[in-house]
Amino acid sequence: MILCGLTCFSASVTAAPARLAIVIDDFGYRKHNEEQVLQMPAAISVAVLPNAPLSREMALKAYQQGHEILIHMPMAPLSKQPLERDTLQPTMGQEEIRRIIAQAIHNVPHAKGMNNHMGSAMTSDLAAMQLVMKTLSHYQLYFLDSMTIGSSKSTQAAAGTSVQVVKRKVFLDDDQNEAAVRKQFNLAVKMAQKNGSAIAIGHPHPSTIHVLQQMLPQLPPDVVLVPVSALLPDAPHVSYPPRNPLEPDTEKKSTEFHINLASRCPSLKSMNKINPQAAYKTLKYTLGSSPAIWSGYSYLTYCSISSQTASTPVNAKQPQ
Repeated sequence: MILCGLTCFSASVTAAPARLAIVIDDFGYRKHNEEQVLQMPAAISVAVLPNAPLSREMALKAYQQGHEILIHMPMAPLSKQPLERDTLQPTMGQEEIRRIIAQAIHNVPHAKGMNNHMGSAMTSDLAAMQLVMKTLSHYQLYFLDSMTIGSSKSTQAAAGTSVQVVKRKVFLDDDQNEAAVRKQFNLAVKMAQKNGSAIAIGHPHPSTIHVLQQMLPQLPPDVVLVPVSALLPDAPHVSYPPRNPLEPDTEKKSTEFHINLASRCPSLKSMNKINPQAAYKTLKYTLGSSPAIWSGYSYLTYCSISSQTASTPVNAKQPQ
């Protein structure tokens, strides 16, 4: 009886809580709504559209308040609908994909990962996604597959690269009715409890914000809110203390380690004398293709864009 009691007590103390990651997409257009999201627990991740009018401003605000940031990369859908500027297309070559991603990284500072905005045509094309993954590997970004199509090739495309892939399990607000959002939130919690973890994606709609404001303080004690990076395959194990749902949230906002690429770029004067494409073609012709040359090209492209646009505000463009 005593032995059983000790065993049960030990198991209850050491059992790992279920981990739930929530990502709010489409940041960069609705400042008031997005600022409401940023007032929520810092463990909520935000995905910023790279060419939205407020992309850089909201990314910086999110970073300052401790939220993990993703680039919400526009990718081609199967259906015909208005597209964001610089939407990745399956027909694009490596250099164009590198240029677009380098620009997106500049527009969304402090990003740790990327997820797809739309993208059913792009993510289901293995060859196209392999080009994306090769590029992401040079920036040490993870990829969250929004799973807009069941035949996505993101995992296969990342094979042989350093890119870690995780997948969305629940969409919170395909139906923006509050009752429907609440139902999806509860589904995400149950999936996390059943499988140990789950990722849910929502948007800065008023109904979604209202439901999260109501439901997050009511999370079960065995579920902990985490950023997406905590669910990566190679993420270090973290022990989370038991949470008393009756106590206020006193979680301190953590400062994530981040390498600021721009601070490591050559000077503006030096960059004005460098043509990344010409350098890439010369090295490729002389030495042949290699990961080192690809990485150098990505680095120079990023630095070139940073030097050209550092003092230029992001071009405001409304959805079409």
